[in-house]
Amino acid sequence: MKRDSICALAAAVAFGAPGIVVLAQTRSDRTQPRTALDFTVKDINGRRVKLDRYRGKVVLIVNVASLCGNTPQYEGLQDLYEKYRKRGFVVLGFPANDFGRQEPGTDAEIRRFCTRKYGVTFPMFSKIVVKGDGQAPLYRFLTANETNPGLGGEIEWNFAKFLVARDGRVVGRFAPKTQPNEPSLVGAIEEQLKTKP
Repeated sequence: MKRDSICALAAAVAFGAPGIVVLAQTRSDRTQPRTALDFTVKDINGRRVKLDRYRGKVVLIVNVASLCGNTPQYEGLQDLYEKYRKRGFVVLGFPANDFGRQEPGTDAEIRRFCTRKYGVTFPMFSKIVVKGDGQAPLYRFLTANETNPGLGGEIEWNFAKFLVARDGRVVGRFAPKTQPNEPSLVGAIEEQLKTKP
């Protein structure tokens, strides 16, 4: 490209030539996740899963651990899943070892623990990092104030809960100590389930 053409292109961008700006925005938009369901992760069996498969459902994303005081919440999460799954609700469990080293096991050990002790049948995923160095892209999105305004901020502990609407927008965040049967959480889930897929 000749120098004059490069200068003309730079000027067009700088002064907001519509065609140039729209093209730049379109390329950027395609590469940036817009919702919590725009990510690909590995399930607990090591298979790649596009979270987009859950679009149209109401989703509860939870970072879980096997040796935590909150671990008995697995039972309540399973109860929620069983109660509402036919209406389009799903719990997604993401094991993480970021708090007190309370999830030291392998994916296979975590899967055995969840199914044998708590009868978990909701989708479980491969162990990830939810805060600090190596933070998984999904949790970077969930905790960033830029991408998740009003609901961002670091994960406090195991069993933090993010409620995701059918279109992938994060619509609620609940503290780790919030029990799965607490009215505030159950009410928020039921409100989202009223919306049509």
